Amino acid sequence: MRISDASRRRFLAAGLAFPATGLASTQSAQNASKQGAKAASSAADKVAYRTLGKSGLKVTAVGFGCMITSDSTVISRAVDMGITYFDTARGYQSGNNERMVGSCLKGARHKVVLSSKSDARTPSDAVRHLETSLRELGTDYLDIWYMHARDKPENIPDELVKTWEDARKQGKIRHIGVSTHYPNVVADRVLQAGVFEVVLSTYNFMVGAQNDASYERMNKAGIGLVAMKVMAPAARVYGFPADQSNRIGRAGGGLAALKWALRSPYFSTTIPSMVDNDQLEENFRAMSEPFGTQDEKTLAGIRDQVRPLYCRMCRQCDGQCPNGVAVPETLRHLA
Repeated sequence: MRISDASRRRFLAAGLAFPATGLASTQSAQNASKQGAKAASSAADKVAYRTLGKSGLKVTAVGFGCMITSDSTVISRAVDMGITYFDTARGYQSGNNERMVGSCLKGARHKVVLSSKSDARTPSDAVRHLETSLRELGTDYLDIWYMHARDKPENIPDELVKTWEDARKQGKIRHIGVSTHYPNVVADRVLQAGVFEVVLSTYNFMVGAQNDASYERMNKAGIGLVAMKVMAPAARVYGFPADQSNRIGRAGGGLAALKWALRSPYFSTTIPSMVDNDQLEENFRAMSEPFGTQDEKTLAGIRDQVRPLYCRMCRQCDGQCPNGVAVPETLRHLA
């Protein structure tokens, strides 16, 4: 059917009468959509993946330490941004942390590596902890289950090693891990046990290279290493004078500290704590920004300020108290 000239004129007039604001709104929405897609693509390009030792797990260089997170949207957003490793523990936030993490990862379980920990000292307690962790996290298995805070060889007894092995045989965990603040103290026991595939250990710019020999031995044995407390010296409150930042990390120290840790040839991933989206975005940047001269200057300034206050976990004070006080453990908790 041929459109009449009058109809054509009415059609053109209606088109010309289309509100300019509507057109601008449409264009704005299209631009926002394009920018969002571009940002998502850019974010995806920034994600750095590494393999976690002989476990074969593919993890992002920056993982997510969930211990002090209370805002569930930060965890959900981290998943959307592409972070794949999430770490919690049975005892975090009196058990509530696992429940929150499980809720946040619901629907994304197949995309992430999920770890939890137990500080149980008996097989029966460990089994109970594992069952509770699985239930609270809403999963049938953990990718990594850590023996938590094993800072002495005697804290890794054969009966607990067997409990972790049994859990793996039952399919409730995929890989066996151990966390420690003192790798030099437990390295021999970890290697002798022959079952550990992942070690979670303290590593930051204040601790430096004092544990590197142990990390190298573990790497050679195929053990994957995860760094914790990577920002501890840069992000804690030390009560400095009012004219200085009480939280040094606000001055770029947190990002610099994380980038420092990511340079390590031994560690596959890190688990910095994140309590809000600002921290998440800053930590995410560490995967694409190289450690530079300004970062070194920032950390040098922090070292000078916290040197008398931060325990570097060298254990040189061990056994020095005539009354038997556990000085290293006390200083570590204070720091």
